Amino acid sequence: MSAPESWKAAYRELIGTLVRMGYPEELGKAIAKNLGSEKTMRRMTVYLHSARPRSAEEIVDEMLAIMSDRERWIRKKEAEEANARYNELLYYGIGENEEDD
Repeated sequence: MSAPESWKAAYRELIGTLVRMGYPEELGKAIAKNLGSEKTMRRMTVYLHSARPRSAEEIVDEMLAIMSDRERWIRKKEAEEANARYNELLYYGIGENEEDD
């Protein structure tokens, strides 16, 4: 399954799960749109199956928590990349060539 097909499957599964739980399709679409990635949509679907939230508010709270976790993960990866570049700079220096020795 290609990435776009896999994303669409996660999108449909999330919306279908919410509809089967008795929530409007529009809620599912809004949640999927906010989550955005296949991984976060699948995480939300697993939450819906396991926790069986009793209100739309609980569902939205979990969506916000998942989004926050994703943003935190993105910031962590960006910081790791910046740290790696900084360490390279410290190790190799700025514009120094071995030929200049």
